[in-house]
Amino acid sequence: MDDRSIAVSGVLVALMMVGTMPAGAQTAPRTPWGQPDLQGVWDFRTITPLQRPTSAADQEFLSAEEVANLERATVDRNAELASREARRTETTSSVDQGEEGAPGFYNNFWLDGGTTSTGRTSLVIDPPDGRIPPLTTEARRVVDAQRAHLAEHPADSWTDRNTSDRCLVGFNAGPPITPLGYNQNMQVFQTADHVVLLTEMVHTSRVVPLDGRPALDDDIRLWSGDSRGHWEGDTLVVETVNFHPDRKWIPLGTAPAGTGSSANMSLTERFTRLDDNTLVYEFTVTDPETWTAPWTAQQPMRRNDLTLFEYACHEGNYSMDGILAGARADELAAAGAR
Repeated sequence: MDDRSIAVSGVLVALMMVGTMPAGAQTAPRTPWGQPDLQGVWDFRTITPLQRPTSAADQEFLSAEEVANLERATVDRNAELASREARRTETTSSVDQGEEGAPGFYNNFWLDGGTTSTGRTSLVIDPPDGRIPPLTTEARRVVDAQRAHLAEHPADSWTDRNTSDRCLVGFNAGPPITPLGYNQNMQVFQTADHVVLLTEMVHTSRVVPLDGRPALDDDIRLWSGDSRGHWEGDTLVVETVNFHPDRKWIPLGTAPAGTGSSANMSLTERFTRLDDNTLVYEFTVTDPETWTAPWTAQQPMRRNDLTLFEYACHEGNYSMDGILAGARADELAAAGAR
């Protein structure tokens, strides 16, 4: 077994032990006031998909050889896209999909999905099939109605666009935090009675009280929800409710178009410092208005010694002008044709 295989096996064993070890048995740095020290910048890039591919069926873990082959193929694909000759982009069936599997929106240089696998076939660990549960009947009705509306009214105004288009919530900023695209870093700041979770995408920050104060009144709704935290042994548990009704968090890359969480989603996140360089992140989504059952995902975040960079989404959001101006141009052209 080579060094890479040994490292992968070690990570898999460590992750499986997170759920079985007594809290005090894990070794992790501690703050001067005695809590596990979660501070630092944490990189959550991974090529492991959120949902398990149907081709993997009941396979929860990859072998060390499968991990090595998958990571090598990712590196090779990135090198191929970087070195091929420049070409004019051709129109395809989706703005997200370019020629020969290349991205359609940016070239591959601007994407940063990482090159490493968690060793699992999915980030979803519950249900056991690694798949997000089906939508409820009502959620499917809402999705169908939204699709039908957007087919006829894709950009009547900015309110027809999703919160990522509008730079209100970053598509991987969470909560919950799921890997996608780029700017996949989270910084943690910590005091004895507060934790701040700052994501690089759209520089979204959540100030999480740990002092036992009650949640906000139900009529106060926030884009990232209202979070309260507490310690369970050496694990920080953050519970979040009171999401803004227009937020509609989407597990992008896996959910059908138009899918979004309800305002009554509740979220439980767990942060466990496994060692100097590993923070295990786990979240459970409970939203009976959207999914037929709760579901849980887990992934390791790796320590990043670099600083976060500003993500100036609003300042550089020229696409919104283009989307709305393009829609007005289409309307004028249609009126002229009539």
